Amino acid sequence: MPKMKTHSGAKKRIKITGTGKYVVKPTGKSHILTKKSRARKNRLNLDHTIDPGKIKMISKLLANKVGR
Repeated sequence: MPKMKTHSGAKKRIKITGTGKYVVKPTGKSHILTKKSRARKNRLNLDHTIDPGKIKMISKLLANKVGR
């Protein structure tokens, strides 16, 4: 069985915090910004944690990065 490889797209987009949570930047901040309100654009600056239902899938994508 070959080694599990880390998913390149996932490793660029998902960061792991010190407590083990997965953090991502939300989508929707790159273009067509004129119709979005200032409050909405400010909310898109914040990091979002990944919900617990997707943690198993994400940890498979980041297999080598987590060390599992």
